Amino acid sequence: MNTSDKVSNKKARDPFDQLIFEDRLRAKQLLIDKELDMLAIIFNNGKIIKLKISDYPKLFKAKKQQLANWKLIGGGVGIRWQDLDEDLSIKGFIKTAALNNTLRNLRSKGSDEKIVA
Repeated sequence: MNTSDKVSNKKARDPFDQLIFEDRLRAKQLLIDKELDMLAIIFNNGKIIKLKISDYPKLFKAKKQQLANWKLIGGGVGIRWQDLDEDLSIKGFIKTAALNNTLRNLRSKGSDEKIVA
C-alpha cells in the first residue's frame, strides 16, 4: 500500500465509535460509591450511565482513596486510576451498561417488553 493512499474522513461503522468519534461523546464527571457498588459516569451531553464497581475487579478490590484518585484521559474518552494502574474506556463502559441492561430485561418476569437489537 502506498503511504499516499491514506483514508481520511471515513465514517465509523461501529455505533459506539460513532458516538465517541463522530458525535464527540465524552466523560465529564465520575461519581463513585463503594458501599452502593456504584460507578456513575456523567457525559458531556448530560446523560448518565450507572455501573457496578464489582464488574471491574481492580476497582472492586481498591480502597476508597484509590478509587477517588482518578482522572479523565484522552479528552474524556477514558478514565485513569494511577494508583491502580487501570485505564478504562467510555466505549467499554457503554458496552457493559448496554449488555447489563439487556440481560436485566431478558431476566425480568411479567414484562411483555420487546428487546430490539
